[in-house]
Amino acid sequence: MRMTRVAATAAAAVLALTMAACGDDGGSGTGTGSGTGTGSGDSNATGVIAKAQGGSLKVGVKADQPGLGLQTGTAYEGFDIEMAKIIAKGLGMQESGIQYVTTVSANREPYIQQGTVDLVIATYTINDERKTKVNFAGPYFMAGQDLLVPTDSTISAPEQLEGKKVCSVTGSTPAKRIQEKYKGAQLQLFDAYSKCITALAGGQVDAVTTDDIILAGYAAQPQFAGKFKVVGKPFSEEPYGVGLAKADKAGCEKINEILKAAASDGSYKAAWDKTLGKSGTPAPELDTSKLTNCA
Repeated sequence: MRMTRVAATAAAAVLALTMAACGDDGGSGTGTGSGTGTGSGDSNATGVIAKAQGGSLKVGVKADQPGLGLQTGTAYEGFDIEMAKIIAKGLGMQESGIQYVTTVSANREPYIQQGTVDLVIATYTINDERKTKVNFAGPYFMAGQDLLVPTDSTISAPEQLEGKKVCSVTGSTPAKRIQEKYKGAQLQLFDAYSKCITALAGGQVDAVTTDDIILAGYAAQPQFAGKFKVVGKPFSEEPYGVGLAKADKAGCEKINEILKAAASDGSYKAAWDKTLGKSGTPAPELDTSKLTNCA
């Protein structure tokens, strides 16, 4: 699926002005809802399909990303959270059976491999390296790496990061890209983007880098109004996928079927409208022709 970078940034920026301040990325919690799905009785089911038939799924999500995955108290909200609800319903289980588990970028693959979570829906970029460790359904959204800088910064492109302190998150695709392609940058790593934002606000770093839609959400939070700007020149494509166990091909294929249905029955659009779409930006098209071939 596609949406323009400008539209994505604007959507998150306007929305985030009305959202709560970001929470800590290190906590965990359980979200409940009022879904009405019912289980099916396939005794041969395994993986996430079997877990859903048992009435519960552990879903790894981010907790500090406004508009995408944000924890306030024990509740989670955002586009990724709504996608988790769509998938749970499509798997035939009650929304109240979802247990949200806070993940950070560095522990997403280990959490899946160790069985700490059944799925990860956490601004999780599909790439070849990760596909050697986990399976991916999707993508359900296309983002792009960008830079967040102070409003008076002269940085206008990643080529200008030479000698600059740039903050990102351990284990993330954006951090790896900076290390490989912009070797002159001084990379500062934390376990959560919220800590990078704090460092930027305090002048300890010159820029923060991750996906444009995430940066826009942070930039527009009330406490940072007028202090930061998104450079607006994305230098990658980041397809967000649903991570699950490497061997769970049947679960991956089922989730892709659910995404196809969501694209046609209006539930994908409703998820967008409830979260990132509150700015008035129309929901992007979910391009189901680009769904992964499950391994």
